[in-house]
Amino acid sequence: MFDNIAGSYDFLNHSLSLGIDILWRRKAIRKLGEIKPKVMLDIATGTGDFAIEALKLKPTRVVGLDISEGMLEVGRKKMAKVKGGEIVEMVYGDSENLLFEDNSIDAVTVGFGVRNFENLGKGLSEICRVLRPGGRAAILEPAIPRYFPMKQLFFLYFRGILPFIGKLISGDNAAYTYLPESVRAFPNGKEFTDICIEAGFTKTTYTSLTFGICSMYILEK
Repeated sequence: MFDNIAGSYDFLNHSLSLGIDILWRRKAIRKLGEIKPKVMLDIATGTGDFAIEALKLKPTRVVGLDISEGMLEVGRKKMAKVKGGEIVEMVYGDSENLLFEDNSIDAVTVGFGVRNFENLGKGLSEICRVLRPGGRAAILEPAIPRYFPMKQLFFLYFRGILPFIGKLISGDNAAYTYLPESVRAFPNGKEFTDICIEAGFTKTTYTSLTFGICSMYILEK
């Protein structure tokens, strides 16, 4: 599915979110900057937007990992045009079976990809395993607003407008129908942070962004 939409993914991501997704990534990266990470891993990297944002922290190594070769190929072309992009490795890999040693990563980012894990607990446990003690993970996920009128506007946009525009531009109906369904099924807020604690994280914080349409989770090992 993600291979099918790789060519139009960046345009649709930024236009359908009105560019706000860029601000969310910046906010998450600032949180990671507090620990001055040198080795960073961006899981479900897609075309590498989070990995590019991570370059602002001046790491020595960034790995962008995804199971979609189509997305990775677009990302590799982007890295060739970005200042510092040569330190970013765009690699094929499974988020639930990370091929990294224990305690080898300073910081992990996941932008709108955790809800796609087949086994959420296992994926989070893998993130915790590869993080060094004191390391952090920053996770962004869409969320359903709780209050009027944002909740009603959210459903109007995600159920009607977004799938229509997504199909029109990408030609793939399933991808942008899947998005609202996956957001509804995802355990948001405390329900998610409880799963993170079970996965091995010692500290979690949860911040609601932009009237509740996005959640930012900062997890510490």
